[in-house]
Amino acid sequence: MDRLTLLLQYHAEDPKDAFTRFALAQEYHKRGNPAKACELYESLVSMQPEYTGTYYHLGKLYQHQGQAGEAARVFRRGIDVCVQQGALKDLSELRDALMALNDE
Repeated sequence: MDRLTLLLQYHAEDPKDAFTRFALAQEYHKRGNPAKACELYESLVSMQPEYTGTYYHLGKLYQHQGQAGEAARVFRRGIDVCVQQGALKDLSELRDALMALNDE
């Protein structure tokens, strides 16, 4: 059984599991389906905004698609969530990503 099939099975068993949804998004992105990855990341941000790791990956996906404004919006939103939660590692990564985006 390949990774995508297994993740889809896990997702069917527990569609609210943030880690599975995140892993699915990453798998779709790795397989060259950024639209599906974006859809999953966006739904994760909407349904479980406290899952802070999502913001970096969603922002980078937008950035690589040439959507700098959307990337900045996502990075800023993630920064706000990280500050509220005290998620220092993710906060640092998001601040670095936003600075790098602004330098482009």
